[in-house]
Amino acid sequence: MTRTVDLNADMGESFGPWVMGSDAELLKVVTSANIACGFHAGDWDVMAATMKEAVANGTGIGAHPGFPDLQGFGRRRMDLPARSLRNLVRYQLGAARAMAAAEGGTVRHLKLHGMLANMASGDAEMARACYQGALDVDPDIIVMVLAATAQQEAVESLGCAWAGEIFADRAYNDDATLVDRSLPGAVIHDPAQAGRRMARMVAAGAIVTESGLRIPAAVDTICLHGDGPTALAIAQAVRAALEADGVSLRPFKGRTGPVHVA
Repeated sequence: MTRTVDLNADMGESFGPWVMGSDAELLKVVTSANIACGFHAGDWDVMAATMKEAVANGTGIGAHPGFPDLQGFGRRRMDLPARSLRNLVRYQLGAARAMAAAEGGTVRHLKLHGMLANMASGDAEMARACYQGALDVDPDIIVMVLAATAQQEAVESLGCAWAGEIFADRAYNDDATLVDRSLPGAVIHDPAQAGRRMARMVAAGAIVTESGLRIPAAVDTICLHGDGPTALAIAQAVRAALEADGVSLRPFKGRTGPVHVA
């Protein structure tokens, strides 16, 4: 049976005249785009331009909400009560849906950003609050989760549509969470290495951690970060490695309920 997988990238993270990433080029490589909603990065003009490009490329559009932390790029911890987290996601998803509609597109998925995502990957109740906020706005939205973490536990309990994500350029701990960026080797910069890792994980249907542990996972989509000097090269290398293995690249359909992977 032919394996299929989605390639996603975080983008729309420029701000005014300050440019981050190579969004136009990445949109020719990926099949889904997670577009910043103005809280951790991006602004209304960047959102509009990125949505327009995604529509023109036929790329699946996703909202990418984060903490209100432009200076820290959404990578600093914040402690917010569940009600506020729910409203935080509602607000950003609402903006993304409005901007996509104005550009002739539709927001089909949601993915948490940065520290908001990292904290939710270890706290199912926090993840539930965020995802319930999204479902309040759009009950049919597909929630992208860090596979095999508390984020997945949350979507399984909510019964909503979801897709499991693994990362091309990040190292993994043995609990399927990402190695902290401050640690050596946490971020992978070599495109060839990233391509080999993703081909191996997709073939195995598992996350391979730094220690060599294999964690069976729902590998529906692969994250290719939009920032960093090697982002485009890594995206191209991952796509080439997967296509060489006969993997078909297309937007994920979403799944529901608990998944038991072999």
